[in-house]
Amino acid sequence: MNHILPDYYVSEATWFYLSLLLSLAVFFRFDRILSLRNLDLVLLLSISPGLLFLSDRPVLGNIWLFAGTGLFVIRMCVDCFFQRRPRGEQNLNSFGMAFLCISIFAFFIVRVFTEIPAPETIQTVQQADRLLSMQDVSAAQQKTPPEAGPTARLLAAPVVPLSNAVVQGSSPVTSTSPSSLDHSTLAARIMSILAHAFVIVGLIIMGKVHFADTQVGLAMALLYLLLPCTAYDVSKANHVLPAALLVWAFVTYKQPVLSGIFMGLACGAMFFPVFLLPLWASYYWKNGLKRFVLSGSVVGIVLVGSLILTSVDRLSFTQQTIGSIDWSVIKFQGGQQIPGFWSAYDSAYRIPVFVIFLLLIICLTIWPRRKNLGHLMSHTTAIIIATLLWYPQQGSVYLLWYLPMLLMVVFRPRLLHTTQSTGVGRNQQANEKPVSRFQDSGSIVRHTTQ
Repeated sequence: MNHILPDYYVSEATWFYLSLLLSLAVFFRFDRILSLRNLDLVLLLSISPGLLFLSDRPVLGNIWLFAGTGLFVIRMCVDCFFQRRPRGEQNLNSFGMAFLCISIFAFFIVRVFTEIPAPETIQTVQQADRLLSMQDVSAAQQKTPPEAGPTARLLAAPVVPLSNAVVQGSSPVTSTSPSSLDHSTLAARIMSILAHAFVIVGLIIMGKVHFADTQVGLAMALLYLLLPCTAYDVSKANHVLPAALLVWAFVTYKQPVLSGIFMGLACGAMFFPVFLLPLWASYYWKNGLKRFVLSGSVVGIVLVGSLILTSVDRLSFTQQTIGSIDWSVIKFQGGQQIPGFWSAYDSAYRIPVFVIFLLLIICLTIWPRRKNLGHLMSHTTAIIIATLLWYPQQGSVYLLWYLPMLLMVVFRPRLLHTTQSTGVGRNQQANEKPVSRFQDSGSIVRHTTQ
């Protein structure tokens, strides 16, 4: 960007103010100040200052983020009680939102290619390179435990040959600037861009197919790009990847086989999607559970096979399997070296929070007995957000873990027609009518004029 605009730089604080103004201009409903949409928008924007406080005032920033995370959990738990969900128009038409999406995504691409990628993303790319060459990674894994699971390196494997070809085909670069070409750095940048693109396309398809409104899909994608947390962590592909896979699990929820594949990949990317398995199993309980479990199990076998390829013996395979699990998240004694909300308190205080978290999973799994897509989205988001309340390693900082699912809950219409017994399976009922733009089980059409 310096070649086009000399001395161009947008600080995090500046991006926050620009994001605040654009988000309010596009999504705030000035004709209905006291509306659920405005409340959700205020909550989404109010959590961002906590990220700014982390650099100068970490204690205040962690408390701010912890309190905001708790409010999000409450909001997701009570989402199903809001039965009247009038269709809220944005203050910008579809063409304007599409233009903003393309423009902001272009700025993200420039930022990714002009800044040094996150070290965790480079580490994932290096592991993918070793996977392709079938090298033993147990020794390197003992020195620096990986942040992401085997899914990240498996999905990054196709990017590594592409980056190698680009670097070898270009002229040698002697500069040590962040833009200098290195195949690991280039692959990390490409992986970050693809992860965000995967989320954006998934949100647009979710709005078009399941919400019956392409404008809603564009609105979710635009707000995802506008929120400051996306720009701050734009190069952290490991945090975006599990959320992207979960978005596509929702996109393909009517096909349990595909949904199980994406859920299995998400569980192999990070640890927190594992807590979602009881909820999703209860949704597919009467129709599609076997296919969902079978496809997820096949993915698990493939991921284990990828670990075997980078193991020279049984000891190496055991070290990789154990080393790919962050055991510090289940330790409730001793101090935490990584800064976060719980670093200032004794780890024993996390025990009751973790117990409440497990009770929350049980309650959201068994209630209600017949779930629709709205229940599945809000309960999934609530469980992911609640994970951050007891997670010791920076916890509430990882907003990208749940942001796409949170946006789907915020913008969703009533989804009474997506109940598990009628909306899932290979053979749906012949008399089931597709949802039009102004009809959702007979509910949206009554509120569009409000």
